[in-house]
Amino acid sequence: MKNALTLLAVAAFSAGAYAAPAPQAAKAPITGKHDNNAPITINSDSFQADLNAKILTYSGNVVVVQGATKLRANQVKVLTANGKADRITASGNVVVDDPSSGIATGDNGVYSVGPRTVVMTGNVVLKKGRDVMKGSLLTVNLNTGQATLGGGVKSSTPGAQNTTGGRVQGVFTPNSN
Repeated sequence: MKNALTLLAVAAFSAGAYAAPAPQAAKAPITGKHDNNAPITINSDSFQADLNAKILTYSGNVVVVQGATKLRANQVKVLTANGKADRITASGNVVVDDPSSGIATGDNGVYSVGPRTVVMTGNVVLKKGRDVMKGSLLTVNLNTGQATLGGGVKSSTPGAQNTTGGRVQGVFTPNSN
């Protein structure tokens, strides 16, 4: 289960996804100082295990904490394979908060354990201090440290509602020092 909740690493990329372009001597890992070996606590209104489908479902006010990182969502599903987590899906008002990395929010988040990729969709907002990035699709490869924030595809049909977003937006506040 320890590997199952590495979705918590989403918090760590919020800073890396839109860090200032100033050169750095050494590249910090995208997961920051997050301790993947720290104990994980999970609280929810209900829990259901489907032993045949190998799915664990936490529902209602789900709060997952590992170290200083906290994940909140309406529901978190853990799909297992060979006794280990394979894919974690957080849905409904997903918020990942880490004091050193910032806050990432979205409608849904999926962490694929094997390839170590995170995908957040729907009204994605990344905040660190006063800096904010918005889009509709965030993809992060935790192995390479590469992150992409997309605005979605605008519909070319006149009068159609653009449910997948549009453009990526960013607001950055220079240091006052």
